[in-house]
Amino acid sequence: MQLQHLALAFAVATSVHGWSPSNGYAPGNVTCDSDVNFLRSGDELSTDEQDWLKKRNDVTKESLQSFLKRATANFTDTSIFDDLFRSNSSASVPKIGIAASGGGYRAMLSGAGMIAAMDNRTEGANDVGLGGLLQSSTYLAGLSGGNWLVGTLAWNNWTSVQTIVNNFTEDDAIWDISHSIVTPGGINIFKSLGRWDDISDAVHDKQDVGFNISLTDVWGRALSYNFFPSLHHGGDAYTWSTLRDVDVFKNAEMPFPISVADGRYPGTTIINSNATIFEFNPFEMGSWDPTLNAFTDVKYLGTNVTNGTPVVEGQCIEGFDNTGFIMGTSSSLFNQFLLQINSTSIPSFLKSLFTDYLNDLAEDSNDISIYAPNPFKDSSFIKSNYSNSLSTADDLYLVDGGEDLQNVPLLPLIQQKRNVDVIFALDNSADTENSWPNGTSLVATYERQFVKQGNGTAFPYVPDVDTFVNLGLNKKPTFFGCDASNMTDLAYIPPLIVYIPNSQYSFNSNQSTFKLSYSTSERLSMIENGFEAATRGNLTESSDFLGCVACAIVRRQQESTNATLPAECETCFSNYCWDGTISSNHTAAVAEDDDLSDTAFSSTSSRKSSKTSSSSSSSRSSSSLSSTVKHSGGVQALSTVDLKSLITVGLFSAIAWLF
Repeated sequence: MQLQHLALAFAVATSVHGWSPSNGYAPGNVTCDSDVNFLRSGDELSTDEQDWLKKRNDVTKESLQSFLKRATANFTDTSIFDDLFRSNSSASVPKIGIAASGGGYRAMLSGAGMIAAMDNRTEGANDVGLGGLLQSSTYLAGLSGGNWLVGTLAWNNWTSVQTIVNNFTEDDAIWDISHSIVTPGGINIFKSLGRWDDISDAVHDKQDVGFNISLTDVWGRALSYNFFPSLHHGGDAYTWSTLRDVDVFKNAEMPFPISVADGRYPGTTIINSNATIFEFNPFEMGSWDPTLNAFTDVKYLGTNVTNGTPVVEGQCIEGFDNTGFIMGTSSSLFNQFLLQINSTSIPSFLKSLFTDYLNDLAEDSNDISIYAPNPFKDSSFIKSNYSNSLSTADDLYLVDGGEDLQNVPLLPLIQQKRNVDVIFALDNSADTENSWPNGTSLVATYERQFVKQGNGTAFPYVPDVDTFVNLGLNKKPTFFGCDASNMTDLAYIPPLIVYIPNSQYSFNSNQSTFKLSYSTSERLSMIENGFEAATRGNLTESSDFLGCVACAIVRRQQESTNATLPAECETCFSNYCWDGTISSNHTAAVAEDDDLSDTAFSSTSSRKSSKTSSSSSSSRSSSSLSSTVKHSGGVQALSTVDLKSLITVGLFSAIAWLF
């Protein structure tokens, strides 16, 4: 799908401005009710989300009916699809979630192509794509680079990838990353220095009013200029919570956006499967995990509280929830770089310099995101027999959401309370030595349900990473959890997973997470390749794929009602569902995960055997389409030039001013 040739179809969305009380990056004091309490238990969905879902269900019901009708136009029997919509109730309509993985600009751009393929606002998506699937979805979760994608679309008044692409050549273009984030002016050093001077002033303003600052404040401010270029200083006063007051969200005309980050216990650097996973949504931030089991109103972050009640009656803080800061929180991987620096190819003199620098930061906990005062201070909702360290700490520390190897943000979408039927997992991770995904994220989420922290969650059986590679499951869409009857020993029946990995079609999309700039043609090519990866080459590689997506969407409802499956769906599940085959011979080296962790699940790791009964997926044939924009680029290593500029120009200079 050649997005660069599409005509302008939609006007640039106008962002609704939600501002900090200070009219800048610094949070400010506001009055609040004397009896207010911002904390609630994580045992149920919030009333705000429940009320919003009632409106969204009505929207998705109509959109999904249209999508399924188109997708199954060639089916011999569509009665099962018609039955879903006979009732006036939305309860029987399948609930869809989409999860966009991390991976820097690679994940943002490739993920954008995948989302574009699902968006009926993209020209051609209804003809050779999955157009309407996005409009039929209830939840849209993002992590790290995928969080940049979700945040950009949602907080620019639910703009489309199509609109962004059509305006790539404009002065205020979104995602104008032709120059590195640390040298935004290119050869114009004065422009770069001016940008960093503004960033330094903004972050100092937050510090001057009494709040702790960290490297993520600098990082989030720098990123925001690419996400919100039409706003003053990249939206230095633009707040996350303002989305709840924007019509497109209030009217549930868009999916519910979620950003994911990992908690880091004070004094530690290692993130593992027992880390507490946090989510940010327009109403709240918090965690479903038993080590917290609580959520707080995101609008009033920064308020000094005890068990959710302001310490000073009637006095609260607003503006701490800066949109860029929260988007930066999900992508702050500095401590992982410190942990893995010895395995990189950086010259020794730079390695020594950077190690010393990051160690200095880590000693003061400036290497991660600091949420202080701790919004969960003295919380009473932590489950019994779990550590209270998150509630006793004065500060809350958060890091990149992919550091626990769950680089696809699936956990918020598998919560039983959300009752999601199917999740489209968009995996743009760099798990292998050639920077392709290998299923590590799905394995990590699967494994987590069996550790203490994962108590109460369920995820379908998946193979080990070597099987992913050996069977080619990391190169084509694959369905996991097709048979509910084979998962009765799990905590509950989890959603069916439609796994869509980054794969090469018209462009070498396995770019480095640390590639700091993309030309216009590279951006277009990455997005186009993502479209093709999500559609199996614009539906040319497998003409039945659109119909098979429809079968996956209704599968849980079909199983619950014991309805007869169309013959076409039987064929789809035979072709696309993982059948439990294991091929664990280590034939492909596994290098770093997307966010710099060298840890991978080996073929000898303990796991439960799958009992799925459908046959293995058919192998992928090469696409007959290619982009009109050709490039010879391949894997981009973390170059000395990029790292040197990172240290010596923008970020290093700004940090020197800050700390």
